[in-house]
Amino acid sequence: MSLEETTMQRLSTWYGGLLDGMLTVACLLLLGMTFLTGADVLLRNLGLGGVPPSNELSEYGLYLTTILAAPGLLRRGQHIRVDIILHILPPRVAWLFEWGGDIVGMVCCIYFVWYGAIVTYASYAAGSVSIKTLVLPEWWIFAPMPVCFLMLAIEFIFRMRFLALAEQAPRADATSAS
Repeated sequence: MSLEETTMQRLSTWYGGLLDGMLTVACLLLLGMTFLTGADVLLRNLGLGGVPPSNELSEYGLYLTTILAAPGLLRRGQHIRVDIILHILPPRVAWLFEWGGDIVGMVCCIYFVWYGAIVTYASYAAGSVSIKTLVLPEWWIFAPMPVCFLMLAIEFIFRMRFLALAEQAPRADATSAS
């Protein structure tokens, strides 16, 4: 194995570990939202008023869970994927469609990195505040978006590298039940 391949393998392993950590945080957020919602319902039914920021924390938790989990799920081949047509097409054509999907995905992610960074900075510069049950600087809500979409874009680069090294056929690691 060459130095370049070894370096790329180490980078991929390190990056995979980072994505696994993000998946763990997403799972813990989901678990926390489950307990928070349960506690809120229980307290309201007991006439104790519930947990006032429960809905808002669940709203932020759903957003964070989604964007934190997306890069790891993409890496594992468990992201949303409609591949039934890929199994009908000739292998080389399906492989080209895989390339097209990865390129479009990466371009969209880069757009969201750019847009998210602009929105986050504008919110920070303006000193915008989200005032609901909780009062938070608005940029705190926006900041994870460009970071997570950057990680998705990086994962698309890894996917394209692996696709270039694989046989010219649709991916076998990310197929539906079809």
